Amino acid sequence: MAAQTLPPGPQAPRNFFQLLQLMRKFETDMLGYVSRSFKQYGGIWKIEAGGEIQYMISEPDLIQEITVKQADKFHKSPDYIDDKRGLARFLGTGLLTNDGEFWKRQRKLVAPAFHTKRIEAYAQTMVDSTKAMLDRWHGQSTLDIDDEMMRVTLQIVVKTLFNVDISAEAERIGDAMTALQQMVGNNSIVEKLLPLWIPTPQRRRSKKAVDDLDEIIYGLIADWKKEGKDNGDLLSMLMLTRDDEGNGMSDKQVRDEAVTLFLAGHDTTANTLNWTWYLLAQNPEVEAKLHHEIDTVLGGNLPTLADLRRLPYSEMVIKESMRLFPPAYFFGRVAIDDVQLGNFYAPKGTGIGISSYTVHRDPRWWDAPETFRPERFSPENAEHIRKYSYIPFGAGPRVCIGNSFAMMEAHLMLVMIAQRYQLRLSAGQEVKIDPLLTMKPKGGLHLLLEERQVSRPLSVSSHQLEAV
Repeated sequence: MAAQTLPPGPQAPRNFFQLLQLMRKFETDMLGYVSRSFKQYGGIWKIEAGGEIQYMISEPDLIQEITVKQADKFHKSPDYIDDKRGLARFLGTGLLTNDGEFWKRQRKLVAPAFHTKRIEAYAQTMVDSTKAMLDRWHGQSTLDIDDEMMRVTLQIVVKTLFNVDISAEAERIGDAMTALQQMVGNNSIVEKLLPLWIPTPQRRRSKKAVDDLDEIIYGLIADWKKEGKDNGDLLSMLMLTRDDEGNGMSDKQVRDEAVTLFLAGHDTTANTLNWTWYLLAQNPEVEAKLHHEIDTVLGGNLPTLADLRRLPYSEMVIKESMRLFPPAYFFGRVAIDDVQLGNFYAPKGTGIGISSYTVHRDPRWWDAPETFRPERFSPENAEHIRKYSYIPFGAGPRVCIGNSFAMMEAHLMLVMIAQRYQLRLSAGQEVKIDPLLTMKPKGGLHLLLEERQVSRPLSVSSHQLEAV
């Protein structure tokens, strides 16, 4: 082990009052505080509070060390896997909230559900759900796009996950997802300091959310068992999959994976699209290029999966949106062994926070990093992007298992919505980031709708869905 040098950072709070001040900074301006600290201390710095130490990371080489080269020396942060105060108390032990050998087993069991051929079959569901939403928009002038994106992506994940119509439960599921987002992303000093046995209003909402999801999902599992056949949905895959010893998942584990997919499978895509509309509304020249590509390639028809490869600029728009506003803007690890990270030493038990948001906006890796420029991701430019400076889906063995599903969904929805509507910010509107579990627009995203004229009436393409 090299010299045991610790990274720089702000002075640790010396008393309870200073600790409260630090917590207040995270509660009111977490992204701003973290970003300013990276500028002051560099790509790795430490923060000490309450007897704990955490390293904050936005250095590509160190991100590679943590997520790939020395991944076996790190586990998920307690913020995820602690069943008392972490995300696991809501989601159980799904892929997002477990670690070690059990995680490896589950990852292997769940992987077939996200095989390319499997997820390609969901493209029609994405198209149908988006078209129904667009038809409903006709004649409206203003919408909360955040609410609309959340609703349709939830509808898509419910259909692909369970292949059933539970529209009657859609509002209940959506409310449950919102409650969990708010609880998990809550930086409130009061919530963090109060003992868990005190039933605050938010904790009561979270408990109701979990109870509602349990009732719905266990009911669907019971219904599936009555026939026990592959219906082409993700639930069937989860129920039928077996490990090398021939063992499948328990109902509890299927429930945990399903709830995880509920949360991750709609919220990240919805927020990717939220920020994409926000950026397009401010960059008419990019929007014009997007419209030109869509109109030229589709000619007024609905997109199919086969069309996506002929729509490269729209994919670049999505990637650039996720650079500026990565839904998973921050993720955590903890060192389970003493580790050397570049010039610095991280003793066992050190918390690690990796800031996608910061590395995506670092001027060392990105020219004019605050500028919305989709051409960064053209084939000729993308090959020059610094490795591990772009990590919207994480990196290494724990890279998001649903990344292909999410990109296909976002791509199809973007071209369908942009084909029929232009979305505009109202005069004087100020949009702020709400860094909860994912990066959301604070208070929603209220945009003006303008219907576009397409080259011919919208209709289904004559060719059928094909594999890309």
